Amino acid sequence: MASVLRPIGVVDCWIGVVQEVDRRVVRLAGRLSVDQVPELFKACGEGGPVEVDLTDLVSADVAGIEALQRIRRTGALLVGIPGYIKLKLDSPTGGPSSAPSPSSPKGQGRNG
Repeated sequence: MASVLRPIGVVDCWIGVVQEVDRRVVRLAGRLSVDQVPELFKACGEGGPVEVDLTDLVSADVAGIEALQRIRRTGALLVGIPGYIKLKLDSPTGGPSSAPSPSSPKGQGRNG
């Protein structure tokens, strides 16, 4: 009889680090969330030029977007940014900037 192995845990985000001659390359894959932010800061904060490759990043929560914005402000180069994540990164709030929220006056109809 074959045994079935159950996963012990689910990996939401993989963070890989490669030290090249002229820079450290940090690669992200999966879903970046608040749980991975400390590890991301550690991977990017060890000094020297940093390039963060987001080619395989599927999504990022607000904390993940804020972390990437902070890393970019410290001088890291972000490459391979998926379009929808780029929109979030370029927004000052880390989210869609043009859509009114349902609770805002702009989000209500004429009768609201």
